[in-house]
Amino acid sequence: MPIAKLADVEVSALLAEFPDWTLRADGKALERKFKFKDFNAAFGFMTRVALYADKHDHHPEWFNVYNRVEITLTTHDADGLSARDAAMVRAIGEML
Repeated sequence: MPIAKLADVEVSALLAEFPDWTLRADGKALERKFKFKDFNAAFGFMTRVALYADKHDHHPEWFNVYNRVEITLTTHDADGLSARDAAMVRAIGEML
């Protein structure tokens, strides 16, 4: 069964609630850049996100250099954003 995409109004509400996230130009993903005190803090954050992602079977696309982490969230099976991405944004917000 396909995963349902979020409606535009749901995406807008999510972005209003979490303004540090941006909608990718194609409208199919959310992106955010994080900066931490040092590599240990960045890696600790990535570990917390990884544990959540594995438990919920929804894995981010990400990039890390030293104290910077960039995350892109999308649901490939939905060809865009889904409730899984919204849940991940909320979970990440609680991990900071």
